[in-house]
Amino acid sequence: AQPGFYAQLAAKTQRLMDGLQAEAKRHGVTFSAQAVGGMFGLYFSKAVPTSYAEVMSGDKEAFNRFFHAMLDAGVYLAPSAFEAGFVSAAHSDADITATVAAADKIFSNW
Repeated sequence: AQPGFYAQLAAKTQRLMDGLQAEAKRHGVTFSAQAVGGMFGLYFSKAVPTSYAEVMSGDKEAFNRFFHAMLDAGVYLAPSAFEAGFVSAAHSDADITATVAAADKIFSNW
């Protein structure tokens, strides 16, 4: 019921996606991401998949590697390459910054 809530949530989620994509690109990691509102998807493919076949052709082993490295860094993501993640009102700007920083460190050792 708070005015602007969904716009702020979408902006926070997009900031996370933009940060993850920027760090992956900076380190030469094949990665794409997309978001709608507070929901997001992470893909180890050149572009966001648009079909079942494209989803299945993504690098699932790279996703697993990223998932476990992020978990070790204290960032809890959905454990499957086929699941959506969610940003909530409880996630702060500091949480987003820390998540992107963790991805930077992981991608730098990719």
